[in-house]
Amino acid sequence: MTGYIVRRILTSIPVIFVIAIMTFSITFIAPGDAAYAIAGEEATAEDIEYITELMGLDRPFLVQFGSWFGRVFKGDFGRSLFTGHNVTELLANRVEPTVSLTIMGLVLSILIGVPLGAVAGWKAHTWIDRMIMFFSVLGFSVPAFSLGFILILVFAVGLGWFPAIGYVSFLESVPGFFKSMTLPALSIAVGGAAIIARMTRSSMLEVLNEDYIRTARAKGLREKLILRRHALRAASLPVATVVGLLLAGLLTGVVVTETVFTIPGLGRLAALAVFRRDIPVLQAVVLVLGAVTVFANLVTDIVYAYLDPRVRF
Repeated sequence: MTGYIVRRILTSIPVIFVIAIMTFSITFIAPGDAAYAIAGEEATAEDIEYITELMGLDRPFLVQFGSWFGRVFKGDFGRSLFTGHNVTELLANRVEPTVSLTIMGLVLSILIGVPLGAVAGWKAHTWIDRMIMFFSVLGFSVPAFSLGFILILVFAVGLGWFPAIGYVSFLESVPGFFKSMTLPALSIAVGGAAIIARMTRSSMLEVLNEDYIRTARAKGLREKLILRRHALRAASLPVATVVGLLLAGLLTGVVVTETVFTIPGLGRLAALAVFRRDIPVLQAVVLVLGAVTVFANLVTDIVYAYLDPRVRF
């Protein structure tokens, strides 16, 4: 197990390095002069000269990347071109809402998707199965931002149960935290729950046809006990992989969700950075989210190897 974990960690390092190269290349994607693209059409010659000197854009690409990566390795992402604040501090102030939203969305996806998928597999080819699969297709098809607007219209504007926008820290108020995060988390959880439900159903159908399940039924074990103790445990292996991939998807999906609900997280910070052409902030957010995605995949592989020892070999 230790050797497998070490190998997976070593293979993740080059991936992060490639992400760093692609992230730094954001500055050079726009055609023409990079400083002019960052400064905008209304920038003066002094503004362009200031940005060129500040970001070292007059130096060779490899020299710029080496200098930037060296600073990033030390935790220094530079300063915001728009506010002048330290980018590392900006990231630190925005981490809590994004982490909270991602964890709540993932937990809701699992709590909704796994039971629905298990019931659909148990009641396969019945009206219950068809209704659950209809929900899965619908939940997978509706974009998170569209669902977010619908939830705001129904539960915030219409019923007044939850706030439409904003974020309350867990440390400030626990009830306020859950009220402010329920609608955003639900908007990103529905799509994830649909994917988990479909995967759980497929895994359950495969497991329920195994010989040891028929043997358990022949021994007179209760159906619920068979489902919970034998079938669902064996069917959880493919679901674990989907949950890991879903976590990576939720991290990238928070950009739109945080913008819709005006949550001051990393996603909204990235959207503002794009609007303001604040390249240092955008590079930092993309690199952090990319590194977290690689880490999520790494944890998924380790958990999968723990659940199924055959993977290690």
